[in-house]
Amino acid sequence: MNGGAKSDDPAVTPTSPRRLAFWLPALALLLLVAATIPLAGAGPRPENPDAPATVAAPAESAMGPVYAVSAGIDGEIYPAIANFASSQMPSARQMATVSVKVTNPGGEMLENRISVSIPGWSDPEIQMAEVAPGVTLTFKFAPTFLPRLYANREITPATVIVVGTDPEGRPVFTTTLPVRLRATEDMYWGARFKYAPFIAAWVTPHDPLVEQVLSRAKENMPGRRLPGYEDWKNAAGQTNSTYLQAKAIYDALYRMGVSYVKSSLTFGNNTDVSERVRLPRETLSRTSANCIDGAVVYAAAFENLGMDPVIVLVPGHAYVGVRESQRSQNYLYIETSLTGRASFESSVLSASRGMSKAPADKVLRVGIAQARARGIYPMPLPGISFNGLP
Repeated sequence: MNGGAKSDDPAVTPTSPRRLAFWLPALALLLLVAATIPLAGAGPRPENPDAPATVAAPAESAMGPVYAVSAGIDGEIYPAIANFASSQMPSARQMATVSVKVTNPGGEMLENRISVSIPGWSDPEIQMAEVAPGVTLTFKFAPTFLPRLYANREITPATVIVVGTDPEGRPVFTTTLPVRLRATEDMYWGARFKYAPFIAAWVTPHDPLVEQVLSRAKENMPGRRLPGYEDWKNAAGQTNSTYLQAKAIYDALYRMGVSYVKSSLTFGNNTDVSERVRLPRETLSRTSANCIDGAVVYAAAFENLGMDPVIVLVPGHAYVGVRESQRSQNYLYIETSLTGRASFESSVLSASRGMSKAPADKVLRVGIAQARARGIYPMPLPGISFNGLP
């Protein structure tokens, strides 16, 4: 038999159809298995081959908390409002110097320790922020300002620093925010005089210069006394005494040379609803006052005596009043801009006529006692740099 000859046995023929039918499916299966091997080994492998496999959480679940910080009114901090806010407990705070809004998009309770400060101007304030999953909360901060703020006479740039840490003290959030500190004398009235009660912060009854005015005024009184209201007097007696004490204060300021000088210019945002108002210490040291400046001086003197003053605002002008007797609904009103220029009797008559001309819905009364009840206290006096009165 020749080695190159073909066999006639179909079972051993290389191209037999039966052999192809057997091997082709097996070959295809082997190729499919081989193709999957590179894919399985392409990704990173755990260092410990026995470690359980991990599944990446959806992107939204892996997000950290979101913080948004704002400060003051349009980025400006008014000392009178900041002082009011800092005197309140955070849980009862109506207004904030700095607001930190925290959003927790995760699936667990967020617990942060947030610190807010204005370096060089304030102490830090720290609050614990607990925010449930899917919740947004706003935390109101009002750090206590240093005396430096209340000696500031002009708008000044500053920086708010906000730092958030986790329960272990690790920083999770830090940001800075530029702000402008308004001058101490800058009063923000707001739209439709919304913030008018804050004028009570300018009423500083314990200012040594206010007390010096009262010391001079008592020399104009019978018996050299400024008694305020006296319980033993009837309503008529208290009313007469109130008139005499108001006149004594008016005459003392008259002799000191206090007279009208306009000063309302201020800088920054919202100048149409904000105004420069002199504190009594400035008015008395400079012997200069416009209508609202004079009103806070008289109100401070009356409050010092335990009487009940009110500041009355009408379009473009201001008056001061004092309750005539403890249970009376009547007030004695004074046109303070006439101080140093006309008699006390003339100022009382002018106030009566001026207020009667103003539409009733345009007259706004700020009771100092009511403002105190709301927590609006006198602005701090960091130090009197003036050398007494003239």
